[in-house]
Amino acid sequence: MSLKIAFATAESAPFIVTGGLGEVAGSLTKSLSNKYKENIDIRVILPLYKGINKENLEFITDTTVNLSWRKQYCGIFRKIENNVTYYFIDNEYYFKRNDLYGHFDDGERFAFFSKAVLHILPIIDFKPDIIHANDWQTALIPVYLKTVYKDNFLYKNIKSIITIHNIEYQGKYDLTASEDVFELSSYHKGIVEYNGCLNLLKGALDSADIISTVSKSYAEEIFDDYYAHGLAEILKRNSSKVVGILNGIDTSVYDPDTDAALFKNYNSLCIKNKYYNKTNLQRMLGLPQDENIPIIAIISRLVSHKGLDLIINGIEEILQEKVQFIVLGKGDRSYELYFKSLQERYHNKVAVKIDFNNDMSRKIYAGADIFLMPSISEPCGISQMIASRYGTIPVVRETGGLKDSIHDASLGAGNGFTFYEKSPNALVDSIKRALYVYNNKENWNNLIKTAMTTDFSWNHSAEDYYQLYSNLKEQR
Repeated sequence: MSLKIAFATAESAPFIVTGGLGEVAGSLTKSLSNKYKENIDIRVILPLYKGINKENLEFITDTTVNLSWRKQYCGIFRKIENNVTYYFIDNEYYFKRNDLYGHFDDGERFAFFSKAVLHILPIIDFKPDIIHANDWQTALIPVYLKTVYKDNFLYKNIKSIITIHNIEYQGKYDLTASEDVFELSSYHKGIVEYNGCLNLLKGALDSADIISTVSKSYAEEIFDDYYAHGLAEILKRNSSKVVGILNGIDTSVYDPDTDAALFKNYNSLCIKNKYYNKTNLQRMLGLPQDENIPIIAIISRLVSHKGLDLIINGIEEILQEKVQFIVLGKGDRSYELYFKSLQERYHNKVAVKIDFNNDMSRKIYAGADIFLMPSISEPCGISQMIASRYGTIPVVRETGGLKDSIHDASLGAGNGFTFYEKSPNALVDSIKRALYVYNNKENWNNLIKTAMTTDFSWNHSAEDYYQLYSNLKEQR
């Protein structure tokens, strides 16, 4: 008998993506459906945002979803893509907005979405064995299964998983919102109450049957107060439910042999066109064109936990070397201003683009030599995997998924350069070790091939998820 999985997510490739959650939702479900097509029926449910073209979707029906005293319209649309069935929850009041997140009523918006996910299951004639929720936006689904829907026979024996993609974001709200916004009575309020507020992720950690995280190292780190952002004690009491499975990437999407954004395509068997991409990237960014000058790159949100303070306090020492430095990203204004000022002072060595630009990011992944990702905290990260796929060697701090995916080439058979200490000196040392290898072209080209052939596909992790689903289904 096939596994039936409802995968609830606030975003998903190939329809709408703002970060790692959307990438994972699209690529994991695609991989599972293709690998186990005879044994799994996985259906993704996400909001129908303004940025998704409704005309490309099939309208199924509409219904009314009750949320406390509210009675809200809920349209149901469908599309089959990559052998996965996607359902879209339509409500223009909640979702026809320019940005997915950051609104004053996000709590209400995603409470409605969580309620709608459960509400539509009988309407689409799908009773899953497991509902797989993701992050705080869908954290109320495991909570509602244990409360609002507990005695409804239509939902009997449905189990739930909550995946923590980033524990820093928890869905915290005022205690007064319990019944009015989240439809949780005073009897059930305690499930989401924590440290003087309502914490939706906390409720999911207590309510779900399984808590998964996006790497094995992150699953260990979040028992530490430093990484848990206040939820260490909740995780400790649920420790038997916690598992870590490393994310992958869609290697058909991130493939330098077929990527249309590149100046020229290439693969691990013939990397000479990587250097063609390099000189064209230099030309495009106004840097001196010289394939022998190593390019160090950052593609990142410009926020503190990405380790930017380490870079700021170490990069000028590196810029004394024969190098070029490229930054692509947006974020905190102070970081944006610093990198722009760095560009002004080192205009022949530094190029900065304050932007989120997918086409530009592909060109940088292909044209750069060294990729910096010195994160203070990184649940999994996929940029280091994409960089490796394009033969750009990662320099990472040993945390979370970075520790699990990149191993130091200084020790022998590694695919990058790593350090642990949260210090600019440790980062600078790792970059200099990379530059040392770069100056031996034979060794560097061998390292490029090692990085490009490291398996970052979903193949192994999809097996882990399939086994996780199977084991959970069999539990009584």
